[in-house]
Amino acid sequence: MPAPTRKVLGRLSLPERTFVADALRTETVGGVLLLIAAVAALVWANIPALHDSYESVSHYHLGPAALGLDLSIEHWAADGLLAIFFFVAGIELKRELVAGDLKDPRAAALPVVAALCGMAVPALVYTLTNLTGGGSLAGWAVPTATDIAFALAVLAVIGTWLPSALRAFLLTLAVVDDLFAILIIAVFFTADIDFAALGGAALGLAVFWLLLRKGVRGWYVYVPLALVIWALMYNSGIHATIAGVAMGLMLRCTRREDEQSSPGEHIEHLVRPLSAGLAVPLFALFSAGVSVSGGALGDVFTQPETLGVVLGLVLGKALGIFGGTWLTARFTRASLSEDLEWADVFGVATLAGIGFTVSLLIGELAFDGDAALTDEVKAAVLLGSLTAATLATVLLKLRNAKYRRLYETEERDEDLDGIPDVYEEDDPAYHLRMAAIHERKAAEHRRIAELKTAERLAEVAGGAGEEDDRRA
Repeated sequence: MPAPTRKVLGRLSLPERTFVADALRTETVGGVLLLIAAVAALVWANIPALHDSYESVSHYHLGPAALGLDLSIEHWAADGLLAIFFFVAGIELKRELVAGDLKDPRAAALPVVAALCGMAVPALVYTLTNLTGGGSLAGWAVPTATDIAFALAVLAVIGTWLPSALRAFLLTLAVVDDLFAILIIAVFFTADIDFAALGGAALGLAVFWLLLRKGVRGWYVYVPLALVIWALMYNSGIHATIAGVAMGLMLRCTRREDEQSSPGEHIEHLVRPLSAGLAVPLFALFSAGVSVSGGALGDVFTQPETLGVVLGLVLGKALGIFGGTWLTARFTRASLSEDLEWADVFGVATLAGIGFTVSLLIGELAFDGDAALTDEVKAAVLLGSLTAATLATVLLKLRNAKYRRLYETEERDEDLDGIPDVYEEDDPAYHLRMAAIHERKAAEHRRIAELKTAERLAEVAGGAGEEDDRRA
């Protein structure tokens, strides 16, 4: 018996759809705050009267020097606050692996292949651009990351009625994207390693895991331990955000019979607003403040490093993700959902070219020591992200009417039981309820029809009497 055809980007299960909706709601608000912070940074850094104050605040140092933590505000935002962002990313990844789309290898194939292609093609575009132009290959990883918060903020601003399956695809894609970005940072942007500090961080993580397994509760236990692990990881030479990911992956994300939510889901619910509403916007505020003069923007297209970043984000991301999705449908037993068209997938793939938070971070790591080129690469990230957002807005606006019809179909609840009708089509009780509803409506329509018929007969009878009187 042939294996059944699986639908690419088909309808989500109701629990998965509820989770995605809650996650996107927070990410969208955070994305709007991220957008505001990025604009504020550009204004603050480019107004001559304010530029010096931006530099002074960004480079102001604080922290205990004895512990190796006398860092600038900009450094604290990149290494400290972003650890919170990656902690949430670690929980998301763990949840997807044990209870979400990545649990099923067949379902996981699509976002994994799409994410890998969506990272490999931009890196290839950057590399070819710099080999041709004689530029530095150090920034090959800059255009590989997708900023989910910024992408969802664009969706919120343009008001696109994306179906839940496409939104979930974008979210899952970003989770896988974050995983590989973390691996890139850990493997390619780690210089000298302090093995004593790394061993201390590993020991701290082991204690963290043991406390979780023993069921120990209390923020006053885990928060100080997490700070110690983060500080040791920072001093080890490995990027400190790896500590956040590791702790996120250790949380249990499966529910027990006596639990309404797993520990991972509960902590994610508490920490996600802190990540999306504070940590990431503050990182953007102190990382996006680069010169955007006409000359600086013009230089983006004349230097191979910056041109490679722009082309990687705008062309590489769209072609990579779309190509990976198409290859999955072409060479497996999967087919695109009947509700969608490939133009929809290309619009979302283009939207994934918004690479902001992690791209800025990798840009700082890749060109560490060359402040001028770092700022130019940041400008390229901003320009590439803006271009991708603009193109995606045009493409998705063209599809907006169809998206709205899909959304209305997914939300329709004619039997008023609180569950959308599309999830009850195989439930006999649902069809019995709908039959009763239609019978009541039919009875009402028959009653109205009988009244209208009686009124017309009365009018005809009255008109005939008047005509007979006139003849008489």
